[in-house]
Amino acid sequence: MSRNATKSNDKRQKILDFVSANPGLSSGEIYTGGGMEGGFATVKRLIGQLLSENLLTVSGKGKATKYKVSDAYDILFDIDVDQYFLKEIDERVIKENYSHSLISEVLARVSVFTAPELQYLDALQATYTSNRLSLTSNEYKKELERLAIDLSWKSSQIEGNTYSLLETERLLKDKETAAGKTRDEAVMLLNHKDALDFIIENTTYVAPLTLASIEDIHSILMKELDVERNIRRRRVGITGTNYRPIDNEFQIKDAMRDLCALVNSTENVFSKAFLVLVLISYIQPFNDGNKRTARIVSNAILMCNHYCPISFRTIDSVEYKKAMLIFYEQNNVSAFKKIFIGQFEFAVNTYF
Repeated sequence: MSRNATKSNDKRQKILDFVSANPGLSSGEIYTGGGMEGGFATVKRLIGQLLSENLLTVSGKGKATKYKVSDAYDILFDIDVDQYFLKEIDERVIKENYSHSLISEVLARVSVFTAPELQYLDALQATYTSNRLSLTSNEYKKELERLAIDLSWKSSQIEGNTYSLLETERLLKDKETAAGKTRDEAVMLLNHKDALDFIIENTTYVAPLTLASIEDIHSILMKELDVERNIRRRRVGITGTNYRPIDNEFQIKDAMRDLCALVNSTENVFSKAFLVLVLISYIQPFNDGNKRTARIVSNAILMCNHYCPISFRTIDSVEYKKAMLIFYEQNNVSAFKKIFIGQFEFAVNTYF
């Protein structure tokens, strides 16, 4: 990050901190009361940025215009991932317990994407739509197959699978298992392909999204693996964090129904896919396979709406897990949004 960009971020944070402590101030009061460096025009420009990013809200007009920190601030403000993980697991101040209000109250009121982010994603989607129209049916099928192989490989690698991409391609195309690998690794990859084939053949299966449809996709992913199906009935721990998901079967079902209701009531397709991606992982409804299920269901929503699917091929597994841990511990989406946007861009530019 450049020195100027760092200074700008420092000023933005200073504005947010001051408005958070002193809600309902005008831009002039923020400028003078907050001891802001630089000119008043700079402060006005930064306030405009924060408004466009949903970090501030505004009320009134003219001289009566007042600002306060938005409900979305805790969810959206930018967290420095490297700085965050300088502290070890027991040193981090986190939200240890599942937030029952996060889905039904907070996320129901705010947009996870800013207006500029949605404009960028929409432009990428327009490119995908244009490119797809130029492909023959057979060409599109081949590109989709290539993406499916990459997604099966990367989604499995994130979970510790040691197959290489080339070995995955041989397995999924020719059913040729790799030497020195376990049976479960091969099954995990084949199940990904089966789950993707299922959502390709049943394009409206997640419209609307239901608990049953999520459970069905999870069952395909867990086929022939020693993993219990359906909603878990006991406590589950997550490596690398002190966050504790809910452990009551009935509360888990309620949380999943809240998730489905939120996704079904959300109009923006990118928001739908993103919410599924982070919230299934956050709820941890199954004993195993939660993140795998989240990635496939998220792609099912994209494909159901004729949006470009995502392979996650270039994301580092550790960075993926760190971004997820930040959401578990702080309910903050900033790090994971960067992954989602970057991987959507990669998919549009690489496959179609």
